[in-house]
Amino acid sequence: MTTMTLAALAQGELGTGNVRNWLLDNIVPLVLLAVALLLLWLGGGKGDNAGVMRRLAGVVIALAIIGLAVSGLGVDVGEWIAGLFTG
Repeated sequence: MTTMTLAALAQGELGTGNVRNWLLDNIVPLVLLAVALLLLWLGGGKGDNAGVMRRLAGVVIALAIIGLAVSGLGVDVGEWIAGLFTG
């Protein structure tokens, strides 16, 4: 039975597309929810609204970087930034 499964897998093309989709659909939202709850717990109870906003700015920047990495637009952004300096 195992050899039949391996033979069937060997005939097809293996890739990581399904793993990537699963991570994007499941892990990323769970991590974002955990970060949001952690921010509320750390800053909300103490009344440190400025500290919460500072941390939130870091989270927004991190989300922008993740968005660029996932969408594949990082090369375009890099070329745009390089164009600012090279004229």
